[in-house]
This record gives sequence, C-alpha cells and structure tokens, in this order.
Amino acid sequence: MSRAEPGLRIAITGATSLRGKELKEAIESSRLAAAELRLLDEEIAAGTLTEAGDEPVVVEGVDENSFDGTRFVFFSGSASFTSRHADAALAAGATLIDMSGGLAARPGARPWIPALDSVIVPPFRTNGAARSGGIYLSPSAPAQTAISLAAALRRIDARLVSIMFLQPVSERGQAGIDELESQTVKLLSFQPIAQEIFDAQVAFNLMDRYGPESQDRLSTVRDALARDVAQYLKGRAPLPAVTLLQVPVFYSHGFMAYAEIRSADRLAESLAAAGLKFVAETEAAPTSVSVAGEPRPVLGRPEQDLNAERGWWFWGAADNLRVAAANAVAIAENLLGS
Repeated sequence: MSRAEPGLRIAITGATSLRGKELKEAIESSRLAAAELRLLDEEIAAGTLTEAGDEPVVVEGVDENSFDGTRFVFFSGSASFTSRHADAALAAGATLIDMSGGLAARPGARPWIPALDSVIVPPFRTNGAARSGGIYLSPSAPAQTAISLAAALRRIDARLVSIMFLQPVSERGQAGIDELESQTVKLLSFQPIAQEIFDAQVAFNLMDRYGPESQDRLSTVRDALARDVAQYLKGRAPLPAVTLLQVPVFYSHGFMAYAEIRSADRLAESLAAAGLKFVAETEAAPTSVSVAGEPRPVLGRPEQDLNAERGWWFWGAADNLRVAAANAVAIAENLLGS
C-alpha cells in the first residue's frame, strides 16, 4: 500500500466523539497514516490527552490558526460545530469531508461513495486528484447501505423496494450509550430511570419517535436518510422507500430490505461489485455484534417471500461508526490519486 505524500496535514474536528475516534483509527490503518494529524474539538474537550500514530497528542480547541496548512479537514462532531467552523477551514484552502451532516445543504457539497464508482456514477463529475478546497459528504451507514443495495440490484434488472433500519443508541453519541446502559441497570433493579437524551424509555423498547423533550427528532433522521438516498440515486436507479426505528442496541444498524428480483443468478456478483459483503451459505447470518469493525455493510443470504413470486427479503447489519469512517477516508484517498 502506498503512503500519503510527505508533509500532508489532516485535521479531525469532533475528535473526541465516537465518530471522531473511529475516524482516527481508520486513518491510522490507511494510506493517510503517515500524515500529520491535528485533533480538534469543542472547548469542553480541549486538553484531552490521546494518541495518534503511537505518539501522545493533546486535543485542541479551534482557533484562527487551526486549519493552516491542512489538506483535509474531517468534520466528525456535531452538525452545529461543523457549521460554525466550515468557512474557516475553506478559507485556509482545505478540502472538507463531512460526516456530521452539517454541510449537507451547502451549495456545491458533493456526496460520494467511492466504492460505488464502477457501478453508478456519483452525483457530480470527478476530475482526478483534487488540489484544494471543496466540500465532500460521506453519507451515513444507512444511506450508504440503501444506495449501494439499490445500485447493485439495478445492474441485474432488479429493484430495491423498501428498507427498514434499526438504529443503535450510539448515533446519539456517548450520552446515548450511557443512557441505555443506565436505564437497563435501573429497570432490572426496579428503580426510576433517567431520560435526558431520548426523553423516553429506550431500554427493552422499540420506538418510532423520541419523547417531546428530546433535543433531536427521529423524524429528522428519517428525512435526512431519504434525502441523501434520493440525492445520490435520482435519475440513476429507482428510489427505495426508507425508514428506521430506534432499538435498544449499542452499536451497528440492523436492516431488513425487500426487493423484487427476476433471477438471483448474478446477485452475489452484483452485490460485491457495489462494495457490499455477502456471506456465504456456510457462514452465519450477520448480527449487530458480528459486523463490529467491518468497513462495509454485510448481507445475509436472501430469502424468497412465500406470497410474492419475485419478492426477496434481505437481512443485514452495518457497523454505523466504521462504515462511515471508512468511506470518509476512501474519499480522501481517492482525492489524493493513485
């Protein structure tokens, strides 16, 4: 594997978030591993001691010099944090790669899943290695899954009709994980539970919405998912219906997809071409636990519907943090060129 050119400087904003930590690990095992890495975050996290490339590193707050000389700035924190600092990064001449969703509405922002380029063209034209500047969007793990599956099925004259995702609490960050853990322990001990993040009981429960006092809305996540899928596929493949539920799981999206398929003869080949992992008949079906660390969504063997001649069901799972981080790194690697 070739390495990044000497002197390459990269910044990760939101470095102490779950996405930021996963992104740092993905960078350290990629072509970008030799780059100088600058870790940035909110003031409350500034001063946190961590490591990068086996060397101790202190997380810094963002100031007027934070983005000087950076080739890539990855935004992995909150959407509001991204919005506040994106212009400064652009002014410094950096190329922005957004995992937070904070730049999705920016004019000229380019969503990209490089693993799909041989199957379906992205919603913009690439012109080889980028010099500097510009905004690239790394879609969420559910969006990547839906887009990739729809593109793969289109190649064999099949259609992804609908897909439902089961969202883990880690999509709400460390606070979401802590609340699920706390609620689980307290409910088993018959004690009152805290509901600061979800404003609802998330432990031992399924939800299509959060409580009214929650700072976030599950409907907003659904709308963003549908928008991202439509933006990437519109005019290139039939658009699937997409939705999601909140489930009491710490990590990884599970999903169930329904597709209409004339013939399954070339199915495995088409899925692999779209960057999806397809388990062999002798392998166990994927689970939220088994896909931990997998950089791409994993699909189990499809099962034909008993009432619909061309109807097939797919069960799968995707590591929500690793899939998003791996794609963000792939964008930077592709922009650097072979």
